[in-house]
Amino acid sequence: MNRSASTPYEAASAKRRRTVVTPEGIALPFIVGARSARAGALIIDYLIITMTVVAVSLLLGWTFSGLIDRVGDAENLGGAAEFIFIAYIIFLFLARYGYFLAFEMGPRGATPGKRLVGLRVAARDGGRLTAEAVIARNLLRDIEIFLPLVFVLTAPSGEGGPAGIAAMLWFLVFMLFAVFNRDAMRAGDLVAGTWVVEAPRKTLAAALSTEGAARLGSSDITGVEYKFGEGELAVYGEYELQTLERVLRDDKPEAIAAVAETICRKIGWHPGVGDERAFLEAFYAQLRARLEGGMRFGKRKADKFS
Repeated sequence: MNRSASTPYEAASAKRRRTVVTPEGIALPFIVGARSARAGALIIDYLIITMTVVAVSLLLGWTFSGLIDRVGDAENLGGAAEFIFIAYIIFLFLARYGYFLAFEMGPRGATPGKRLVGLRVAARDGGRLTAEAVIARNLLRDIEIFLPLVFVLTAPSGEGGPAGIAAMLWFLVFMLFAVFNRDAMRAGDLVAGTWVVEAPRKTLAAALSTEGAARLGSSDITGVEYKFGEGELAVYGEYELQTLERVLRDDKPEAIAAVAETICRKIGWHPGVGDERAFLEAFYAQLRARLEGGMRFGKRKADKFS
């Protein structure tokens, strides 16, 4: 394979490639999401939110009108009108804040918009994406988007005077923060210790999962039979499976050796030196089979912590 040749996408993604060392000492490669992709994801998400708000507003409006027609006067609705109003306020709050929190706290770490453009939120230290980090990055969204837009829209009318213009410029710093740093991080990402990266592919090529010990059942180099028990496979989940897939795809000897050593230490194996890739291929194939089997029965293991 000619590694000097590359597509425009590969050349662009190479500039956004980063490597972080996880808390377990594993060198983990990431590709930072492009700013254009992040903007596209945000537009898709807000379109989804807007359409949902419009649909629910029409539904509640139709319900309210039906109640008025039934009782003849809005003043006679009493508690029903208050209930509809309170439910609508709660819905608007959840639409504005809950949408991003709910999806980014999920096992995929991505909203529908991010998933459509192939992005996800990840911890910058390579560890688990925590609920605290997701909450922190999303609470700053008002400062980064809504407040700058308010000041931009009101500044031309002269409202607020010089103080309003100064505030507009200050909030524009937050809005444009992602443009002026190499990792395209929002201010919320900086505070929360997160970044938005390209989501890894979820399947391996057939050749990758049938090579070496995964196909033969034992190693030609060490003679070790790579058959893992339920307890040994149960220590990892989907996140670790995706990480292992990236390591096998990148095929960097130092990364393969480090990951093999970490897994062996975790599950108590000593397969010998020189056959790390065969060990990882076998572990990957059997872990994937276990996780896919669990998914067929509605059981999912997002990561080693779940």
